[in-house]
Amino acid sequence: MAHLVACLSTGKGTWLEVSALITAHNWDSIYLITNNFGKENFKPKPNTKLIVINPEGSIDEIKKTIILELKNKLSGDVAINFCSGSGKEHMALMSALMQIGTGLRLITFDKELKEI
Repeated sequence: MAHLVACLSTGKGTWLEVSALITAHNWDSIYLITNNFGKENFKPKPNTKLIVINPEGSIDEIKKTIILELKNKLSGDVAINFCSGSGKEHMALMSALMQIGTGLRLITFDKELKEI
């Protein structure tokens, strides 16, 4: 089973990379860590779950939200992308995945899907 977990937040042009990653593979499920702006403006595919966080919250608060939404939902192959978002969001996501016990691989899109 292949899952994509990506931040979809701040960073000029980063939504394009996230969109390219979504369409580059037939993911079993897609989880996007986003804010209210992303929730209101990003048009997700049917198998996409938006995890809305408060970017002004602490790393621990963001991490708890992510754990609540992802616990018991990820298994097997989990691909992660940090091209969008802030360092605080990235740290919260990485910490949440480690606490859940998820194995992961980092991916990017540069003309094609690439593991880094």
